[in-house]
Amino acid sequence: MKEYPHYALAVDAACSGNPGPMEYRGVLLHDGHPTDRVVFHFGPVHGTNNIGEFLAIVHALALLESKGYIMDIYSDSLTAQTWVRNKKAKTTLERTPDTEPLYQLIARAENWLRTHTFRVPIHKWDTATMGEIPADFGRK
Repeated sequence: MKEYPHYALAVDAACSGNPGPMEYRGVLLHDGHPTDRVVFHFGPVHGTNNIGEFLAIVHALALLESKGYIMDIYSDSLTAQTWVRNKKAKTTLERTPDTEPLYQLIARAENWLRTHTFRVPIHKWDTATMGEIPADFGRK
């Protein structure tokens, strides 16, 4: 049996095409097992997978802070984790009227990262040993 974190949030994004319809979500891991509890879901909107992964982590951080919870966050995206650490989404997505709402969300997320100090550990989900991250949309 796979070893899951005791109590954590797993986040993931999915995109049909790149760019294309993108969505992300966070799923609760509890007592060492994935749950069916989707804590948050956003989309679909026109975007990229990396943007979705970035926004999912920031959404999880902001949600945990607003509730006063401290728990680990797991993401399978090193790119998104780097963007969060640098407080900047380094996307090359073209800015158009279709992507403007997403760019507004990115700006809010970057601002949140610049104005908040978070104590929540963000870990790389090891797909090779743990299987697909429980927040995966299963569309591969």
